[in-house]
Amino acid sequence: MNFKNFISYTILILFLGVIQIIFLKNLALFGVAFCFLYLLGILNLPIPISNVPLILISFGLGLAVDVFYDTIGIHTASVTLMSFLRPYWLKAISPTGGYDDSAKPNLPEMGIVWYTSYSFPLIFAFSLVFFTADQWGSGGFFGVVYKSLLSSIFTVVLSIIVQLLFFKRRREIR
Repeated sequence: MNFKNFISYTILILFLGVIQIIFLKNLALFGVAFCFLYLLGILNLPIPISNVPLILISFGLGLAVDVFYDTIGIHTASVTLMSFLRPYWLKAISPTGGYDDSAKPNLPEMGIVWYTSYSFPLIFAFSLVFFTADQWGSGGFFGVVYKSLLSSIFTVVLSIIVQLLFFKRRREIR
């Protein structure tokens, strides 16, 4: 990753973190589905990034969100688990020839079907850990799964909309 890409990813992650903290903190669809748009910054990091920097970036971002949400490590634990699972999930859904070194796991590069199959299980794992820790013993199993499923759908749909509106498609040489 060159310096220009490093700066652009840093700005993206910081911008999404600020948007999450300022605007999406109290956004809940019908009081059940919550939006975790800051996960888009972690999901869009380059495919060949190694595990240790990925987990450290996720830990720092989760910790920053926890400070402003007063959730005492719930975001940190959930996003760190999601970033731990990300390389394994990318390997599981890898095409037969593998990924290019310059491939970015975002909607304009990979398409909506691939992006949905990539992001939804990771966001669902995040949501499952988040709501299990948040409602420890009080929400019941089905309440946790229900909130996790609806929050995952809401987050994926919103991340697709954001990428369609703000991310540029890479021009191919023909």
